[in-house]
Amino acid sequence: MTSSAFLHTAAQLVSLRHKSFVISRASPCLPAVSCRLVGPLQSSNNGVLPGISLFSEKILPGPLTLPGTRDAGPKYDTRLRIFSGTANPSLSQEIASYLGLQLGKINIKRFADGEIYVQLQESVRGCDVFLVQPTCPPANENLMELLVMIDACRRASAKNITAVIPYFGYARADRKTQGRESIAAKLVANLITEAGANRVIACDLHSGQSMGYFDIPVDQVYGQPVILDYLASKTICSNDLVVVSPDVGGVARARAFAKKLSDAPLAIVDKRRHGHNVAEVMNLIGDVKGKVAVMVDDMIDTAGTIAKGAALLHQEGAREVYACSTHAVFSPPATERLSSGLFQEVIVTNTIPVLEQQNFPQLTVLSVANLLGETIWRVHDDCSVGYAPYSSLDID
Repeated sequence: MTSSAFLHTAAQLVSLRHKSFVISRASPCLPAVSCRLVGPLQSSNNGVLPGISLFSEKILPGPLTLPGTRDAGPKYDTRLRIFSGTANPSLSQEIASYLGLQLGKINIKRFADGEIYVQLQESVRGCDVFLVQPTCPPANENLMELLVMIDACRRASAKNITAVIPYFGYARADRKTQGRESIAAKLVANLITEAGANRVIACDLHSGQSMGYFDIPVDQVYGQPVILDYLASKTICSNDLVVVSPDVGGVARARAFAKKLSDAPLAIVDKRRHGHNVAEVMNLIGDVKGKVAVMVDDMIDTAGTIAKGAALLHQEGAREVYACSTHAVFSPPATERLSSGLFQEVIVTNTIPVLEQQNFPQLTVLSVANLLGETIWRVHDDCSVGYAPYSSLDID
């Protein structure tokens, strides 16, 4: 191209810049740009300039304005994405509904040999991605699925990847109690970190030190305030209440729970464990005679500990016994033990899905979806997650 032709083309571009582009603003701070190209650019030899795409009217939307307060309307942000694994899709849907979002489209399937395949069905480039997947039974299947989901998001150029783990499996293997044992909680933390997660949101970890196993930020959400709200709605006189820890290791949790229940008295069940999932009750520390006993634990697995504790409470004169737990693992024969008549009511949350065959008349399942949804929103919005009354149970 000659110098005169180049100058002629430059003049066309300057003229186009002043006459052909119209910019309008949809709001004072967030622009919506409307670009209208009158015609193809021509060089001096009547050829179309290479490398310039031709398009007619096209609207480029800016990000939506977020509500100023949580009550102003549904939370929505094009950069916030929620994806669900196969472990607890109903909880994921509740969380998305609280946030005013649709669950992200994802394809998860198993090959004939059991291998897991994950493909995101929409772009997450530059997005804040939250993957909701508890590592509940089958623990190894759900854990591996979470790892593959994290890897898929990382390779799809997600800006931030947060693993939302309502129930963190392997949390009980958090220390060595005998020689030559593994610390599986640390191993799982390493796997999640190396897979590409930038943050973890977990609900009621079995022990607080598990947060230290991660080299990334961990936000622990307490599900027990949801249970406290439910108990507060029941017509139980505060003078008749006594909070019971089913073992010595749960005393701090039970004491904090009792403090929230009008500073109710505390009792402790002393047990001796002869093996994994096998417990033997020895005696009771505290007075429960004529009282309504509320047993508090972070999880119910085979229900051996809590069932033997309830039997002891009835022997000591307790009028009614309630069982409260965040995680309903319910490994066999938990359902038979819990429905045997020892408990007035068994109160759990939906961090783990309760199967139809695990239901029984005394069971009450409360939802932690709003609690997790609010935490997700605050993490995404770079706000503190320490909001009352759910930030802490003052466990020390």
